[in-house]
Amino acid sequence: MKQDDVELIERYTPNERTQHWITAILFVMLALSGLALFHPALFWLTALFGGGQWTRILHPFFGVVLFISFALLAGRFWAQNLMDADDLQWLRQFNDVVAKREDVLPEVGRYNAGQKVLFFVMVVCVVVLLLSGLAIWQRYFGDAVSPPVMRAAAVVHAFFAFVMIVGVIVHVYAAIWVKGSIGAMMRGTVTFGWARKYHAKWFRQSIK
Repeated sequence: MKQDDVELIERYTPNERTQHWITAILFVMLALSGLALFHPALFWLTALFGGGQWTRILHPFFGVVLFISFALLAGRFWAQNLMDADDLQWLRQFNDVVAKREDVLPEVGRYNAGQKVLFFVMVVCVVVLLLSGLAIWQRYFGDAVSPPVMRAAAVVHAFFAFVMIVGVIVHVYAAIWVKGSIGAMMRGTVTFGWARKYHAKWFRQSIK
């Protein structure tokens, strides 16, 4: 594949990109509605969803749909995010990563070790948020959950929501930091040079 005489390689299929952006949009809606309900100072965000009552109704449904969307996305990328010996070495050389000394780092597959760690952090967060969210969803599960469990679930829910928001911020920052990453998720392709530099192992496997 070529564009303006630059050789390109497909990094994400149209289906993968669509699933990613659906999940991203759902996350933004879930985060904003959750923050609106978390603290009175942020209650003004409920205006984005039609007011406080609609925000309370929609937020848990956003969560269920996000879980389904993320589960489909995680299923697509699960195998590529399993850690190997090169990933552990990559983590040990994190100073070289920050200094962008790619030439001294182990070759990277489709995802580097940092991306893999973040992937599994997100998996844990989404599962815990679903379970804790169901526990505090009074409309449907209020009679089945005792008040002490519900209070504990609310604390757990808030904590893992914070971890997930931080994780997504890190994800976005890393995508901006590594020039070309956002374009890959927008267009689906990267240049041969980009692939060789950041994901040499994946590049070799892809062009066989």
